[in-house]
Amino acid sequence: MCGIGTTLVEALHAGRRAVGVEYEPHWVDVARANLALARDAGVRHEGHVFHGDARQIASLLPSEYVGQAALVVTSPPYGPSTHGQVSAVPGVGVQKYHHLYGNTLDRGNLANIGHHRLLAGFTRILAGLNTYLRPGGHIAITIRPWREHAELIDLPSQILACGLHAGLIPVERCVALLARAAETDLIARGSFFQRDFIRKQREARLPLHLIAHEDVLVFRTALRRSAGSGISTDRRDSRRFLTDRARHTGNPKEHSGVPESWAA
Repeated sequence: MCGIGTTLVEALHAGRRAVGVEYEPHWVDVARANLALARDAGVRHEGHVFHGDARQIASLLPSEYVGQAALVVTSPPYGPSTHGQVSAVPGVGVQKYHHLYGNTLDRGNLANIGHHRLLAGFTRILAGLNTYLRPGGHIAITIRPWREHAELIDLPSQILACGLHAGLIPVERCVALLARAAETDLIARGSFFQRDFIRKQREARLPLHLIAHEDVLVFRTALRRSAGSGISTDRRDSRRFLTDRARHTGNPKEHSGVPESWAA
């Protein structure tokens, strides 16, 4: 899921050690090449890419990594397609390539197994990551809603539920605008294909709007367990957190104690 290793390279430049897992062999090779370029540029921190299915992370990562990670940055696939690359050929039009996750017949790829199995698989990944995070370690997940047959799927809220089922504690839910900051305005940065899709839907009298943000969900692992109760004190805080959030949603004027980012 580390793709071409951009996040790993940035982590190395930030003075961190970095480990990534990627399912598709081609992108494993590209990620390792990018790490090699970082080393050639003078970065001396440790970086590794492991090839395999992140749902089987316990069989991929060495045991010495258990309880060592301070931060995980990840994102689930938004269905079988990705941003890809675009070329414009006169007389042919705009063509898209490298925009699918591997072989669409590969049922081992999370992108090809259907929405509900994707959620189950991502929950399994988050539960596995829990083992490798240190107490109080964080997981940041970038995710955005997507459309299936013109219906908006609230994938961020579903991934929030995955994190809770995996035993993680929600910390923040932020909005990352997909926009360019101009002098006086924010200019949405939707792709050509996103804009083309919205235009065609509006021509068909479906009043859809361009998705202009991604959600950033931040979780952490438990800090401690309360004496004699057998339950993490953080779990109680997590339940209180979600209860307050529900009350805040029902009555926006009522102060809930929820961090501001949840209301964004």
